Amino acid sequence: MAELISGDRRLDQAELQARVARAAGGFRALGIGEGDVVALFLRNDFAFFEAALGAAQAGAYATPVNWHFTAEETAYILQDSAAKILVVHSDLWPRIAEAVPEDVKVFLVPTPPEIAVAYGVTDPGMPAGSTVWNDWLDRQPSDPGTPTPRNAMIYTSGTTGRPKGVRREKPTPEQLAANAVALGTYFGLRAAEPGVILMNGPMYHSAPNSYGLTAARQGHTIVLQARFDPEEMLALIERHRITHMHIVPTMFVRLLKLPEEARRKYDLSSLRNVVHGAAPCAPPVKQAMLDWWGPVINEYYGSTETGIAVWLSAADAQTHPGSVGRVLPGATVVAIDEQGRELPPGEIGELYIRASYVPDFTYNRLDEKRREVAHGDLITVGDVGYVDADGFVYLRDRKRDMVISGGVNIYPAEIESVLITMPGVKDCAVFGIPDEEFGESLCAYIEPDQAAAPPSPADVQAFLLPRIAKYKLPRRIEIAASLPREDSGKIFKRKLREPFWQAAGRSI
Repeated sequence: MAELISGDRRLDQAELQARVARAAGGFRALGIGEGDVVALFLRNDFAFFEAALGAAQAGAYATPVNWHFTAEETAYILQDSAAKILVVHSDLWPRIAEAVPEDVKVFLVPTPPEIAVAYGVTDPGMPAGSTVWNDWLDRQPSDPGTPTPRNAMIYTSGTTGRPKGVRREKPTPEQLAANAVALGTYFGLRAAEPGVILMNGPMYHSAPNSYGLTAARQGHTIVLQARFDPEEMLALIERHRITHMHIVPTMFVRLLKLPEEARRKYDLSSLRNVVHGAAPCAPPVKQAMLDWWGPVINEYYGSTETGIAVWLSAADAQTHPGSVGRVLPGATVVAIDEQGRELPPGEIGELYIRASYVPDFTYNRLDEKRREVAHGDLITVGDVGYVDADGFVYLRDRKRDMVISGGVNIYPAEIESVLITMPGVKDCAVFGIPDEEFGESLCAYIEPDQAAAPPSPADVQAFLLPRIAKYKLPRRIEIAASLPREDSGKIFKRKLREPFWQAAGRSI
């Protein structure tokens, strides 16, 4: 029987669905209805699935909040979304309590032991007068829910300015049917083919959120890894006979850095479909993973705003290295120049996307921002790249990350994809910093592999020189014991870049 598994805890599918129905009923009894918001300040846990699916079933938006946020950042999202309910892990509550609006109904979820151990926290217990999620849920009436549940309202990462809520319309029956077909392609998830899913990406992010909730709705078994650890992940694959996973390229890099003995120690033969996205994957890293795991690794490209519009099979990765995939049926991807002209195959421009099976959206309370990113019925999130004559999409970088040095466009992602293959480099970030002569120059931050001697800046220059054009060489190289990053492993590049621009009295 399908179930949710986290550490030593298990919740079978029948009980999960019963708890989701009671959550929907309880939310309705509190006045939650169509288009309202239930906010989640939770790590991946049973309560996340219960509350998110229950909110959708009641016709409301579930809005996950990055639990790393400060009280001020959390208060902004609660106020902007007009959330009426907040469900939060008990150990996280003291950090944000004073910033939560008084009219928001708060439910506290006991922090599970496996999460407490993974993050080195202690459950402080429940303050007097608290409403405890499990106790409340047990008392609620069951509600079958709306025929067409809501999607989540995810807030974008806020790399430029405040985060924006992607408030999507309800899907039409035709979109629901088409999306089910697309899901089977780009996620490899099909209700008729039960699998065992490993979830270790934070579900406050768009893609892990969609992946995890889709798997739950379809009735797959889901194993939650409290916090990503590469060798523990391999052990979980063997122990639970994992068939499907959604991971990010940073996880590939950390897996490949494991000692050969650890990599060969575990039986991974159960894997059927591993999908990755969210960030570019260096071709050598992708090839090394395919050599290790076999042709089970697929890739997608899309965004919170656009949904997934591009998919790359393991076979196509061999014939089109560096591509993020071919445009899916029902989707459109075009490159457009600064004059708004559609570019021919092979020419680099800003990518504009539309997937007909994904309902349209607006930014919550920011309709004008939605209009700013539109070109007809196409949407951009600022990625730069091109589409080749065969319909394969290649990314160059984010438009905002592109560096213009001496009038020449440089794409840091291209340099990072080479630098990450250097022995002794665990991870890296390349970005533009102010330069009096050239306007901008390149800076590289390197996190060294702890198992090896850290490379020197001269070593890095020597490694890069024969592999990239000389004008792409970073002029400043910093070695850091660790880089600031999200739970997914993605580097907070903004935190590295901002001090340089602030010191120069310039904005990014």
